[in-house]
Amino acid sequence: MTAAMTDAELAAHLAECAGRILLEVRASGMFEGKALGKAGDETANQFLVHAIRAQRPEDGLLSEESKDTPERLDKDRVWIIDPVDGTREYGEERSDWAVHVALAVGGKPEIGAVALPGLDTVLRTDKPVAVPEAASKPRLVVSRTRPAAEAVAVAEQIGGELVGMGSAGAKAMAVVRGEAEIYLHSGGQYEWDSCAPAAVAAAHGLHCSRIDGSPLVYNQRDTYMPDLLICRPEWTERVLAQVKDLAGA
Repeated sequence: MTAAMTDAELAAHLAECAGRILLEVRASGMFEGKALGKAGDETANQFLVHAIRAQRPEDGLLSEESKDTPERLDKDRVWIIDPVDGTREYGEERSDWAVHVALAVGGKPEIGAVALPGLDTVLRTDKPVAVPEAASKPRLVVSRTRPAAEAVAVAEQIGGELVGMGSAGAKAMAVVRGEAEIYLHSGGQYEWDSCAPAAVAAAHGLHCSRIDGSPLVYNQRDTYMPDLLICRPEWTERVLAQVKDLAGA
């Protein structure tokens, strides 16, 4: 890894390396359950934070696993990372978890990579892959334990099918990978949950916004993000209209 890497190359390289580290931590057999999730979070975060600070020392940094500081707010370029998105799934030795590495520029999710280590896959903004054909019946990917009420209601209105899955990154990449058409989330997230997935999804031609259609804005003082919509363009207008109808009901 050298400073000659582009930002997109760096994001993909770091996401892939962190994913390998996480698999090694899990394979060590030294931890299980919540202890495994904690060990994975701490180890991957340490690697990512040190690497980004070494390679892009002038940029800001926001990580789920590090104490936030106000310095990033004065930066135009801010790396936003989630070392293990889906800690529960990682601890349960499932495959629907992810590593998020993104670069927000001027508050926009410009560059990013989402590693799916359990699937030996890294999806990235600089090397988009062909998005498979959509299914005739729309599939909405939702939390496997707490499906968002709006997603359930929209699925009923458009004749869709709910597909339960773990982490936010896994759900978003399911749309990119052709395993779903729509990811509608309204249960609250944080910037690190969606920045890299939104950057990657947008690079693959998908629609990314709040569920009212407003843009996703990152590097805010308050990192809470109430909702998210990532979907195939052909479903955007109808999904947004259904969400609007629900809000007015």
